[in-house]
Amino acid sequence: MTQMTRAGLLAAPLASLALPAWAQGATVDTGDTAWMLTSTALVLMMTIPGLALFYAGMVRKKNVLATLAQSFTVCALVSVLWVVAGYSLAFGEGNAWIGDLSKFLLSGVALTWDQPFSLGSGDAAVAMTIPETVFIMFQMTFAIITPALITGALADRMRFSALLLFTLLWSLLVYSPVAHWVWHPNGWIFGLGALDFAGGTVVHINAGVAGLVGALVLGKRLGYGNDNMAPYNLTYAVIGAAMLWVGWFGFNAGSAVAAGGRAGMALLVTHAAAAAAVLGWLAAEWMIKGKPSVLGAVSGAVAGLVAITPAAGFVLPGPALIIGFAAGLSGFWGATALKHWLGYDDSLDAFGVHGVCGVLGALLTGVFAYGPLSATTAAPEGVSGSLDQFLIQIYAVVAVFVFTAIASFILLKIVDAIVGLRVSEEEEREGLDVTQHGERIA
Repeated sequence: MTQMTRAGLLAAPLASLALPAWAQGATVDTGDTAWMLTSTALVLMMTIPGLALFYAGMVRKKNVLATLAQSFTVCALVSVLWVVAGYSLAFGEGNAWIGDLSKFLLSGVALTWDQPFSLGSGDAAVAMTIPETVFIMFQMTFAIITPALITGALADRMRFSALLLFTLLWSLLVYSPVAHWVWHPNGWIFGLGALDFAGGTVVHINAGVAGLVGALVLGKRLGYGNDNMAPYNLTYAVIGAAMLWVGWFGFNAGSAVAAGGRAGMALLVTHAAAAAAVLGWLAAEWMIKGKPSVLGAVSGAVAGLVAITPAAGFVLPGPALIIGFAAGLSGFWGATALKHWLGYDDSLDAFGVHGVCGVLGALLTGVFAYGPLSATTAAPEGVSGSLDQFLIQIYAVVAVFVFTAIASFILLKIVDAIVGLRVSEEEEREGLDVTQHGERIA
């Protein structure tokens, strides 16, 4: 299979690989646009309030407001960065490694705001049926949630100023390049034919690995392993996880970039995998700890949602159940045994769930991919699971893992030199709510 044909397989179902949309006299598809507007709102809800509540419910009372502030402020900061340069670096024409600044401050949008657009150019161009403004906003919500996920590994001990500076640098220098590699027709991982429907590498492995590196660089929380660090309010965590589950339909089914059969399948397998993962996590916890916990149930759901993300537009419901159940077991292992064996303090298991289950889902996509789901006119057989595809998935996972680990380590060291990464011992004991924001829960 040629490189160009492999690239064609990753396009949305209605995409054309011939002339750009504007050159075909195409018009906006209102049904596709309506679905993408809805999906965008659902994905934004995943961060605020979904992830904010999920994380806030799992920290101690003295850090609840600070944890909420992290997700909320990251949302604002990344939104501005995306408009200024993030989108251009991720989805500008550029080269195989990074976009360009041709869309700096969203240049050109004023001329084509009511027309469909093409991603890329030439033979590899992918013609969309929605306005670019909607695509920009949809992709912005992915750019928002990814660094917000990282905060779970750094909870309870990172300076707010350091978090914002790290987020600024990481979003532009790590997230945007990886998004370009995987999702732009010019990207080198896209060209390899690696399958990542909605962000297994771009979002979950990317965030999970950055969180792991951050946890190692910051060091353990004071009293870790000795003090009581039980969650302050599991009700918040359950509500947040429920919002994540519902919002994930926009995350995965929205990545079809069309209101059609592939979006329907992505929605179905997303729900099936999440449900199976809840049962997998609870089964493991019940056997090993004697009781199934509420925190385990919601963590299992997130694990399943993470694992199905790269596979959502490529697999059928049966394999989705397998992926989900395996994710429940793997997430439990990552959040318990792996963390204790290696001795790092990933506060809210950003790596244990997103990193571990992101890798699992990316690899199993190469095993279970069902060809007709990704078939296009240019490649009528689509991509099916095979040893070759599995090896391509491994290559993509390793590449993103290594790049993100090295780049995140360098950026953390730069931030540490400029503003300092960690609060003082006194500030950590008092809590970040008071020391970083001057507020506290009554």
